[in-house]
Amino acid sequence: MVRKSKGFNWGAAGLSTALFTGPMMHDILTRAKPDRRAKYMCMEGADALPNGNYGTSIRLSTAMDPAMGVMLAYMMNGEPLRQDHGWPLRAVIPGHIGGRSVKWITRIILTENPSDNWYHIYDNRVLPTMCSPEMATEDDSWWRDERYVIQHLNVNSAIAYPQHDEEVVMSTTPTYTIKGYAYGGGGRQVSRIEVSLDSGKTWRLSNIKYDEDKYRATSQYLYGGQLDLSWRETYFCWCFWSLEVQTHELESADSIVVRAMDEALNIQPREMYWSVLGMMNNPWFRITISKENGVLKFKHPTLPATQPGGWMEQVKKAGGDLTDGNWGEAPNGAVKRVEVAPEPEINMKKPGLKVNITLEEFKQHNSRETDPWFVVEGEVYDGTPFLEGHPGGAQSIISTAATDCTDEFLAIHSESAKAMMPDYHIGTLDPAALRELQSSQGESNKPLPVIHEWEKVKLTKKKVLSLDTALFTFSFADTSKVLGIGVGQHIMLKVNTRSNDPSSGVIRAITPLSDPSLKGSMELLIKIYRPAPGFAGGQLTVPLDKLPIGAEVDYRLSSHCKFEYLGRGRVMIDGKERNISSFNMICGGSGITPMFQVLRAVLQDAEDTTTCTLLDGNRTEDDIMCRSELASFVSCDTKNKLKVIHTLTQASESWCGYRGRISKDLISRHIARSNNSMVLICGPASLETSVKKMLLEQHWNEEDIFFF
Repeated sequence: MVRKSKGFNWGAAGLSTALFTGPMMHDILTRAKPDRRAKYMCMEGADALPNGNYGTSIRLSTAMDPAMGVMLAYMMNGEPLRQDHGWPLRAVIPGHIGGRSVKWITRIILTENPSDNWYHIYDNRVLPTMCSPEMATEDDSWWRDERYVIQHLNVNSAIAYPQHDEEVVMSTTPTYTIKGYAYGGGGRQVSRIEVSLDSGKTWRLSNIKYDEDKYRATSQYLYGGQLDLSWRETYFCWCFWSLEVQTHELESADSIVVRAMDEALNIQPREMYWSVLGMMNNPWFRITISKENGVLKFKHPTLPATQPGGWMEQVKKAGGDLTDGNWGEAPNGAVKRVEVAPEPEINMKKPGLKVNITLEEFKQHNSRETDPWFVVEGEVYDGTPFLEGHPGGAQSIISTAATDCTDEFLAIHSESAKAMMPDYHIGTLDPAALRELQSSQGESNKPLPVIHEWEKVKLTKKKVLSLDTALFTFSFADTSKVLGIGVGQHIMLKVNTRSNDPSSGVIRAITPLSDPSLKGSMELLIKIYRPAPGFAGGQLTVPLDKLPIGAEVDYRLSSHCKFEYLGRGRVMIDGKERNISSFNMICGGSGITPMFQVLRAVLQDAEDTTTCTLLDGNRTEDDIMCRSELASFVSCDTKNKLKVIHTLTQASESWCGYRGRISKDLISRHIARSNNSMVLICGPASLETSVKKMLLEQHWNEEDIFFF
C-alpha cells in the first residue's frame, strides 16, 4: 500500500498459537556439553530450496535458557506433526520470528559465528528504512550485518471487532464491545492495550485476558508430555483484549485506533517503519467509521490475501499520502491529495546494442527446450540462460517461444525482474517484422493466435482433496456458457496479489480438469505450494488457496495452445493435423491434467480406437492426483484401450506398484514405439528434460514427442 517491498505477501496478518510436545533444547544441549567457544546454535532442514537447504541460527544463550522454551517438537495440539508443519521433527522457538523455528530439522551445529546459510542472510531481516531494494541488491553488506537480523517479535495489536464492513444500527445498539488480540516477543508480557476514538489525542485502557495463564496452575500430563508453565514466567502466546463503549461515542468518532505496550515499555509506533522485506510492521491498528441513516459502518485498513477493499486502498486511490502522519486524511476527514511522482521507467534494453533481427531469423528460434526467443515491446530476448532459474518454471518461457508476449510479460513481472532483462536482450525486431508478427500471417501461412480478452469468473466451490491439493470450481455469470477450449488445451489464469493494483496479477497456464463442454462453470485441479522457511510459496497457488468463496479472478483463452485432440485419433499440433493410433503419456504431479482431458475424450467415445498408456510419477500415494478417477477409467474400459502405471519415489511399505523415478527401463518396458504413436509429456522441467533424453536414446523422433 505504501511502497512495494521484496517480501512475501501475507495479506493482513500471519499469526498462530499451538501446544507443542517434545524435548527441551536446554536438556539436549546440557547433555551435549557445548564447547566454551560456541556462541550460536545453527539449524538445517531437509527442504531442498533453490539456494540449498534452509538453515538459520539463534544465540546459544537463548537455546540454553530454560525460560525461553526452545524445543524439538514432534507433536502439535496432541497429534503427530503434519507434513506441512515440519513432520517428523521441527524446532520451536517461542517469541521469535517464525523463520527461526526450522521445520523438517536434520542437523544442529554449535558454532562461534552466526549461520552462513543463504536463507539466514537474505531473509527475516529488517534493513534500515533508507536502504532501497536497489541499494540492497548492489551492496551485499546490508544483508550481512547481524544487527539487522530479526530474532524476537515486536509488540503488536489488532482490532478484530468491529469487523470489516460490519454495520451497527445505533437505535438498537446502545453499547458496543470492541475486541482484538495482541502479542509480544521474547517472552515479554503485553502489559497494556490502549484504545483511542480521537486519533490518539486521548486513550482508554482495555481489559486483557491472558489464556496462557490457565496452563500455569498445574503441571499435569497433557498431549504426550508434562506441562512446564507452572514455573515459567514468560508470555509467548497472544492475549485478547476488549473495551465496551457507548454507541453514541462511536457516532462522534471518525476512527478507532489501538496500540499495545509490553513490560519492557516497548510501544507500537504511530507510523509504519518501511523496510526492504516489509517485515515486522507494527504501527497503530486503525479502522475507520462512516455514518449514514443511523447506521455505523466500519472499514479495516486492508483485507486478507488479495481481496479488494479497506480504507488504505480508498485513500491511495484518491491520491492521499499514507505516510503524512495523518493516514492520508485532512483534519476534517477529507483525503489530502498529493502529487504522485511517476515511477521511473525500467530500461530493459542492453546499452549500445543495435542489432536488427528479421522475422525469418526470429522464427527459427522456436525450440521448446533449447533456444526460445521471445519479443517484449518490439525487443527480442533469448530465454535460454534462464530456463533453469526462472521462478515460474521453464514452461513459462518455453510457451512464449517465437511469440510476442508483451502483455503477459508486463503483467506478471516485478521491477526487479524487468531490470534483469538487459542481460537477455539480443536485438530489435525490425518494424515490418513486428507488424507481421502482431497482425498478419507468418511465413508458415498459418494465422497467428488471437489475443483473447480477460474475463471475470467467480469461485463458487472449493473441495480439499489432500494436504496440498484442491479442486476449485469457478462459475461463469452466464450459466449456459461453455469455456470454449479444445481437449488438452489450457487457459491463462490471473490472480491479483495486491487488491489495489490490477497489474500485480500472477498469471499461469492451467489445463482445466472439467470437460470443455461443461456449461456454466469450469473445474481446476490445483497443487498448492505452501510457504515454507526460505520459500514464499507458489506465486499463484498461495493467493488462490486463500481466496474466499465468492471472490473473482481473471481468465482468458490462451494464445499459445499448440495441441488439441480432435477425437478418434485426430490431433492438431502447431496448426497441422495428424492421425494417431496410440498415445504414450508421461507425467508427474499436476501434469496429469492435460492427459486426463485426452484420456476422458478417448474413453467416452465408443468409436475411438486410440490406445493410451499413462506413466505417472509421484513422491507418495497422497501425491497421486486423480487417482480414483483413473482407477474408474480402467475399470470401465471394456475395450482395453487404457493402461495406467504409477511409480513412487517415497513409497510406503504397503505400496505394491513401481518404486523410484521414471527411468529408461520403465519407459522401455511400457512405452513401445510404433507407427502413428506419440508421446505426450507434462511435468517439472527436470522430468521433461530427462524423459526427452531417454526417448531420443530409444530412437523416438522429436516430432513424435510433445511437451504441454
